[in-house]
Amino acid sequence: MHTGPARSVGTPLTALALVVAVFALVLGGAGAAFAHAGLSGSDPADGAVLKAAPQYVTLTFTESVSFSEDSLRVLSPQNERVNPRPARHVDGKDNTARVELSGKLPQGTYTVAWRVVSADGHPISGAFVFSNGKPSETAAVVATGSPDDTAVGRLYGVLRYLAYSGLALLVGAAAFVLVCWPEAATVRPVRRLLVLGWVALTASTVALLLLRGPYETAGQLTSAFDPAQLGRTLTGRPGGALVARLVLLAAAAVSLRWVARRTADRTGLGGRLRWAGALFASALAVTWAAAEHASAGIQVALAVPVAVLHLLAMGVWLGGLITLLLLLRRRGSDGREIPASAIGRFSALAFNAVAVLVATGVYQSWRQVGSWEALSTTAYGKTLLVKIAAVVLVLCAASFSRRWTARLGHEASPATATATAALMPAVSAPERVRVAQGVGAPTPAAGQEPGGAAEAPAGDEPGDTAEAPRFEADAYRRGLRRMVTAEAVLGVVVLVVTTVLTGTQPSRAAGERVAVASAAEPQAQVVTVPFDMGTANHQGTVQITLTPGRVGENTVEAVVYTPDGGLATVPELRLSLTQDALGIGPLDAKLKNLKGYWAAYDLRLPMPGVWTLNITVRTTDIDQVTVRDTVRITSLPG
Repeated sequence: MHTGPARSVGTPLTALALVVAVFALVLGGAGAAFAHAGLSGSDPADGAVLKAAPQYVTLTFTESVSFSEDSLRVLSPQNERVNPRPARHVDGKDNTARVELSGKLPQGTYTVAWRVVSADGHPISGAFVFSNGKPSETAAVVATGSPDDTAVGRLYGVLRYLAYSGLALLVGAAAFVLVCWPEAATVRPVRRLLVLGWVALTASTVALLLLRGPYETAGQLTSAFDPAQLGRTLTGRPGGALVARLVLLAAAAVSLRWVARRTADRTGLGGRLRWAGALFASALAVTWAAAEHASAGIQVALAVPVAVLHLLAMGVWLGGLITLLLLLRRRGSDGREIPASAIGRFSALAFNAVAVLVATGVYQSWRQVGSWEALSTTAYGKTLLVKIAAVVLVLCAASFSRRWTARLGHEASPATATATAALMPAVSAPERVRVAQGVGAPTPAAGQEPGGAAEAPAGDEPGDTAEAPRFEADAYRRGLRRMVTAEAVLGVVVLVVTTVLTGTQPSRAAGERVAVASAAEPQAQVVTVPFDMGTANHQGTVQITLTPGRVGENTVEAVVYTPDGGLATVPELRLSLTQDALGIGPLDAKLKNLKGYWAAYDLRLPMPGVWTLNITVRTTDIDQVTVRDTVRITSLPG
């Protein structure tokens, strides 16, 4: 006699797939570590050669930034720090940072190294150089890798993933208990899942709070317990969000114990508790949205609540899916299992959660992509198209899961009625038989009364009339388990693609950075022209650099090299420019000898196009040579 569903051979793989789905979702949802802020300008500019030493170094960013005492360092050619005081904002502008330099700076090349925290909570860093008087060699060495490519950065990333996993388990399991099946709170695996989610989220939050300081400043792991650094963390927005999360989790621990007692007392879970749970989960999600990507960029007032909904939908869907899997695999010693009505309620809840995920994901994608054209012209957009295709497959799998749930629910009602009718008096027997036939029993033979009992085949036991419904219900449960597995595997695919997506620069940010680079970073036109130095087989070269190489004021630097590549000293170097097509020129650059190279800082070129460079090099008191080359001058951007 069939007494229960066969235990699925692939059950461990199913559980493993769902756990992998949690971490894949974590990698996808938490890993969007591309900061939207970027350096939009600096004074002095990158590569600038100044006549006099500057008093300040000022950086301007595309969005607001925060910084610590060592966020900006100006290093001399001997790698000595020349800014005695820490950075501060300029005139209260949150997107600026300025440091004051020492009174007198010797000539040479100085390095500016910076590391600040953008509005979305992620550190960004970079470096550039400028020269006082003339360029020189420099002993300053700064890190050029990713701000997250440190031991602390990698550990911080793992802990963020763990925090998202804990959120999914805690919110999903709680939603299943409060909305779908309150009696699940008495089931030991579900209670363990709630505890596991709470512990994972609490432990990761404490660790994140300790590591936030060294994560922002690229410090050592041992500095996590530095009281001064921890104090700065607590006063910042990311640190405040982590503290608020810990307070909420402490309140959740008390609430979970109270709910467990009420469930044990069979007093039930009312609507007020459901609303309280929804408010708590929303507040928990706000601690992410208010301190990360949603809090920076465009439409912040809309992006924050959308991010909250996205996180809640993620937790309800994925955490609830794991809870459902545990209950489908379970059969207690009393034979009790999750009722079909609870599965139906979760099916409706999960459908709504996936719909919210899709809707909020579309908005967040638009916010990052910025235009339809970027979908096909940027790496981010192309990867997003792959993710959309995978999401469509997830929705198809979810629709099949709903079909199995509907079949299970349709089967459950007649089977329940049959079991109830077995306890009724004999006079009710005709009604009992008709119900059993309605769920798949054979059609009565000709001449048999509709209410009559068919003769049982030899060897069948009296209770076997309810076996067909029981068998079909078990088959439906096995089918549902398979579709839950398929949905989880497809979810892994979606979330792996999301992982790739979050490692790709957003299209909108890429466009902004290209525009910033075009406007703020000077482009240089470099021309190298050979010339005869006046002795046999001795041919030198003169290198002319025009910065930015556009219409308007330009800086000109000229360096003369010997045949073996060394610097050559010449008594005179002249440069003039003409544009033959328009009859402009010659314009004298008025180069000045700066003891090693020649330069001019106020050459104005009025028109774009191809200009001819006329270079006259005097190698001795009586010998000189004139050589020519061309350079293309571009128009102003915009």
